[in-house]
Amino acid sequence: MQAIRWRQDALDLLDQTKLPQEEIWHTYQTAHDVAQAIRDMKVRGAPAIGTAGAFAVAVEANRLQGSNNLRAQLLQAVAHLRQARPTAVNLNWAMDRMEAVIAATDDDTKLAEALYAKALQIAQDDLRVNRAIGDAGAALFETGVRILTHCNTGSLATTGYGTALGVIRSLHANGQLTHVFADETRPYLQGARLTAYELLHEGIPFDIVTDSMAGHLMQQQMVDAVVVGADRIAKNGDTANKIGTYALAVLARYHGIPFYVAAPTSTIDLATTSGADIPIEQRSAREVTEIFGQSIAPVGATALHPAFDVTPGELVTGIITEFGVVRAPYEESLPALLKEEF
Repeated sequence: MQAIRWRQDALDLLDQTKLPQEEIWHTYQTAHDVAQAIRDMKVRGAPAIGTAGAFAVAVEANRLQGSNNLRAQLLQAVAHLRQARPTAVNLNWAMDRMEAVIAATDDDTKLAEALYAKALQIAQDDLRVNRAIGDAGAALFETGVRILTHCNTGSLATTGYGTALGVIRSLHANGQLTHVFADETRPYLQGARLTAYELLHEGIPFDIVTDSMAGHLMQQQMVDAVVVGADRIAKNGDTANKIGTYALAVLARYHGIPFYVAAPTSTIDLATTSGADIPIEQRSAREVTEIFGQSIAPVGATALHPAFDVTPGELVTGIITEFGVVRAPYEESLPALLKEEF
C-alpha cells in the first residue's frame, strides 16, 4: 500500500481524509500546495510528511529552474514547509537535509536534480528503516502475541511498511501474531479509518476498539503489549504521539504490560531535552464537534483539540529503532545510539 508517488515535476498524494470510503489521489506541483496538504492532513504520519516535504522542495526546484533568486526562493519554501505541522520532528529533519543540498550545490542548473536525488534517498531509506524496525520489534515477542496499537503508523504514515504497524506486519509474517486491537483514535479516527483499512488489506486479524475500551481489555488480560509510533522523542525518552497515547502508557504500567514506542532515529530529537519543550499542535475544535462535516455536538459547544500528548520516558519499556531496541536510561542510551550509528 502506498500513499506517496513521486516524479521530478510533481508529487501525488493519496487523500487520507477520504479513506476508507474513497481512494482519491491529488497531484501537487508547488511546495506551498504540499505544505497545505500536510496541514490539512491529506498526508500524515511523521515519516510520511518528512518524505512529502522533501519531494515538495525538489518539485519546487524543478518548477523554478532558471528563475532569479532560485536559492532564496527555495529556502523560503523550506521555511514554509517547516511550519506545516510543528510537533513532528521528521519534517524538520528532512528540511535540514534539503537545505544542506542547497548549500552544497554550487551550480544552480543542477539544484533540481540534486534535490530530487536527496528526496529519493530519504524515501528509499525510510522503507528500509521501517522494515528493520519491524524485524527488531518482532524479535521482542514469542508466538501468540496480542498487540494494542493507537493511531495509524503503517504504509499510509510512512513511505511504506510502517513503524508500529511495521512491527505488527513482521509479527504476522512470522506467524507470531494472534490479534491486533486498533484504537479508533478520536477525534480524527485514524485508527478506525486508516489502521483498520491497512490491516484488512493485509489480512491481519484485528478488532477496532474505542479509545475508552483499552483499560477494560488490559484488565481482562486480553493485551500482551502496547506498540505505538512517535512524532518526536526527546533526549530523556519523553515521546510525543497522537493524543490518547499517554493514557495507554499509564494503563499499561498499572497492568504490568510492556509499552513500546516504534520510531526511526530521525524521530529522535536530542536538541529537545524533555517533553516539556515539545510544541503541541492545537487543531480545530470542529474536528472534535464534527465528524466528516456532520455535527455531533450542540450548536455553540466549544472543544479542545491538542493533536498530541507526551508520554514520560519512565513509562516507555523500550524504543524500537532500525538499529535495535533502546532502553532507559534514555539520557544515556539515545545519544549513544545516534553517536554510534552516525
